[in-house]
Amino acid sequence: MRKIWDIHGGVHPPENKHQSLRDPLATIALPNILVLPLNQHIGSPATPVVQVGQKVLKGELIADAQGIFSACIHAPTSGEIVAIEDRPIAHPSGLSAPCIVLRPDGLDQWTELTPCEAPETLDHATLVEKIRRAGLAGMGGAGFPTAVKLNPRSTDKIETLILNGTECEPYITADDMLMRVHAEEVVQGALLLARIVGNPKEILIGIEDNKPEAVATMQAAAQGTGIEVVVFPTKYPSGGEKQLIQILTGKEVPSGKIPAQIGVLVQNVGTAYAAWRAVRYGEPLIERITTVVGESLDIQRNIRVLIGTPIAHVLEQHGFAARNCARVIIGGPMMGYSIEDLQVPVVKTTNCVLAPSHAEMPPAPPAQACIRCGMCAQACPANLLPQQLYWYAQAEDFDRLENHNLFDCIECGACTFVCPSAIPLVQYYRAAKTEIRRKEAEKQKSDRARERFEQRKERIAKAEAEKEAKRLARKKAAEAVKAQMEEPKAAPAVQTFDPVAVAQNKAESLEDKDSIGKKLTRQLESVKGRVEHLTQQIAECEDPARKDALTAQLKQAELKLEEARKKLDDFERGISAPLEQRLEKVAQKVQLSPLEAQRNAIATIEKRLAVAIEKMQEAEREEKPTLPALKQGVEKLQEKLAEAQAELAQLEQQQTAEPTANAGSSEPQDAAAEAIARAQAKAAAAAQMSPEEKRAEQIKSLQARIEKARAKVIEAEASNSEHLPALRTALEKLESKLQEAEQQA
Repeated sequence: MRKIWDIHGGVHPPENKHQSLRDPLATIALPNILVLPLNQHIGSPATPVVQVGQKVLKGELIADAQGIFSACIHAPTSGEIVAIEDRPIAHPSGLSAPCIVLRPDGLDQWTELTPCEAPETLDHATLVEKIRRAGLAGMGGAGFPTAVKLNPRSTDKIETLILNGTECEPYITADDMLMRVHAEEVVQGALLLARIVGNPKEILIGIEDNKPEAVATMQAAAQGTGIEVVVFPTKYPSGGEKQLIQILTGKEVPSGKIPAQIGVLVQNVGTAYAAWRAVRYGEPLIERITTVVGESLDIQRNIRVLIGTPIAHVLEQHGFAARNCARVIIGGPMMGYSIEDLQVPVVKTTNCVLAPSHAEMPPAPPAQACIRCGMCAQACPANLLPQQLYWYAQAEDFDRLENHNLFDCIECGACTFVCPSAIPLVQYYRAAKTEIRRKEAEKQKSDRARERFEQRKERIAKAEAEKEAKRLARKKAAEAVKAQMEEPKAAPAVQTFDPVAVAQNKAESLEDKDSIGKKLTRQLESVKGRVEHLTQQIAECEDPARKDALTAQLKQAELKLEEARKKLDDFERGISAPLEQRLEKVAQKVQLSPLEAQRNAIATIEKRLAVAIEKMQEAEREEKPTLPALKQGVEKLQEKLAEAQAELAQLEQQQTAEPTANAGSSEPQDAAAEAIARAQAKAAAAAQMSPEEKRAEQIKSLQARIEKARAKVIEAEASNSEHLPALRTALEKLESKLQEAEQQA
């Protein structure tokens, strides 16, 4: 014989179970409508997958689980979806919530199911998924999604599986009737759940000794299966999860922990039965056994009722006399709650509809002052201090409530039942729990908002610091240039062509090619994605007008795609030559004399000027908005051409004067040869440089170019030149390149 442990506290209220067990399990007629709340479980509400006016079949999915802690909802019968709206639901608050409203068509036509002849051949993941898709939630009252409970953490090894057939609440006999009628399937469900959680060492079915017929049928069904049916003395609330674990195993679940962390898993017998039906026959959870009891009814019995059936319809089918009813309660007299609107529906956790008469359940007497008798502490099965919790709840001292383990209270009502002052203690605890949860949610929301605000402040401060640093750097550079300009200026030197600088610039430009190629590749991929997205939208679009607009956008995107491909191809062809070949071309260019180089530069400017004038004239004819910018570009090129022609004239004068002065000299005077030699030496040195040295040279060159650009900007600002915007833009680009180079270094 298995040892049975006792629990602290507990009470023995009148059982009143015989009324609903006199008649066999029955069914009732279909109601006119079925109201299916989207949240019939602990966790997130399901998401509708049907629309108003849609026809559905029995067992068809109508709302899908939203996240892990959620459960699917299925049509309890065939019919039409007539509304998706807020309706009153079975909840202590009496508030409304989103529901799917189904009007039955009377055909009760099933959708196609997926039965499994050999569930033992399925793996763990498939079994859990079948149970999840069937929408199972704990049917003992808590409503925890079953698939989540059957998938504990890898560190929690389940050694004991317990099926809860206690049903200690007065009046309720739904599980008792289930075990009498479907004992074989409950046992099969227990074996199935054991396979899912890794075949624990022991499988126990706990039943109180006030259910002799259920005990006998379950013991007969469990013979030879390794399942032990454990019978223990009746005591309320021995059906609580933690209390049942202590009774059957002697283990106590620590405060704040869950049973899986001590190697125990508890499931209701109704959940085991529904899990077996879901895996073996493919049936979703669309009905349950519910006790309908109370002296204001002509018929008291257990019925199979469809999820979503209005309570008013259930009562009507049992000869309900409203004038004789004290109140309608969902659940039992200890843990249930009253409802005002009888149109609320039956949900997955509705195990009882209690309609007592006035004599059977008279109004509670007015609450009196606490006399500190201590009876509530003696009755508490969680070994708490209800009297202290009551005082702290009245004072809204939420910190002390949590320190006294308020959330270990299972709200069984034992303390309220024994209180001689008729204080509704559980109502105080429920209200305090709700307020604590609300404050915790507000605190989390406030913490997230504060974190976002602080991060924003940091970003703004960082950006301001960077701006200030740049401003100071610009100011310092401007002051340095201004100081240089105020010094006595040397005689203006003749600006000559510097072949070494040309070679250096060419070599530097090669180092930016990799980043340019990556940028062009990203642009090409982006346009490709745009084309694919538009093509998919056109294929799915049914609106002709919308389709035409999308087609026009697709044509534009295809043109951009072709242009991006051409740019990338041109770029790749342009950099395909190795560095040595490019330096050789540079060397060939620098072999030109300064006079020839200046003439080539003038020819290049003239070509650019001709193209710019042509574009400007075209913009004038077509009145394009780019005309002012094109005019400004033409003026700049004309200025450059005039300057270049002046330099050419000066070089020609120098060349005519130099032959006589250098006639008797034996030293080489060929500037081009010297430039070639310097360029070749520089190229050879660059080839031997490490990447870090090359980067340092690039940074040094960029810094020199930035100094020159800043000097030009200062001069333009002083003269109020029209080229100031262009010079500033060029300076910003150089500063951006320098910043990128420094980051890469």
